[in-house]
Amino acid sequence: MTPTGVLGLGLIGAIWARHLDDDGWLKGAWNRTPKLDFPQWKSSPAEVAKVADALIICVSDPAAVASVIEQLSLALESRHIVIQCSTIDPESSKRFEGLVRGRGASYIEAPFTGSVPGAETRTTIYYLGGDKEAITRAQPVFDRLSKQQHYSGTGEQAAAFKLASNLAIAVQVAALCESLALSRQRGISDDTFFDLYRASMAWSPAAKVKEPKLKASDFTPQFAVRHMLKDTRLARDSGAVPLPMCEAVIRQLEAAVERGWAEKDFAIIQKLLG
Repeated sequence: MTPTGVLGLGLIGAIWARHLDDDGWLKGAWNRTPKLDFPQWKSSPAEVAKVADALIICVSDPAAVASVIEQLSLALESRHIVIQCSTIDPESSKRFEGLVRGRGASYIEAPFTGSVPGAETRTTIYYLGGDKEAITRAQPVFDRLSKQQHYSGTGEQAAAFKLASNLAIAVQVAALCESLALSRQRGISDDTFFDLYRASMAWSPAAKVKEPKLKASDFTPQFAVRHMLKDTRLARDSGAVPLPMCEAVIRQLEAAVERGWAEKDFAIIQKLLG
């Protein structure tokens, strides 16, 4: 058993923390917006670090990660492994690793895929970057929460791949929404559309996840608009090549935010099409 803390109790972090609590592994939990009744609640990241060796960070953006690491900094020791799961840019990953290692602790960049369904079923897939010895030490924690882990190289490379992966997902879902709109316009039922789509080369895991949401117009968040907008902007701003499809999806996501849909699942961009 690895004493573990979770810092960030949003959609994914809260699920992971409850799994760990069920297993008896969770020793501390913290969130920027207090959740005083959450299992193993602590008043600060430093208080979590006092009781946990593995420290999972799952917050919204690089600024939030920086705030958590700043609060952790003086409490970090050589026994600690910081497992940074938030989707961030490569430059931030390099900076955070330097800060953590400067305190004598270990740092793993651990972005993931699988969204809410993966977290709920413990089938999250992690893309790990950083020191392999630290990853080996943290393996028991990953085994509690995931079905696969893939080594991606440095922490910077893991962060970069996660942005690239989310960009691909955003573009796939945007194309799916347009394809569905075109088919609906011609009187093709949603059931027929998805039956035919599944038999085509266009079918993908992203389409499988979004099919029931699009058919039911159920946009409760698996992956909120505001998070995908943040990720696609990071992808655009951290790259040195033009990304025209990324720019197009950003415009759709910005339009969704303007409609008041920031907290809805990003598949809600389908509603922009009529």
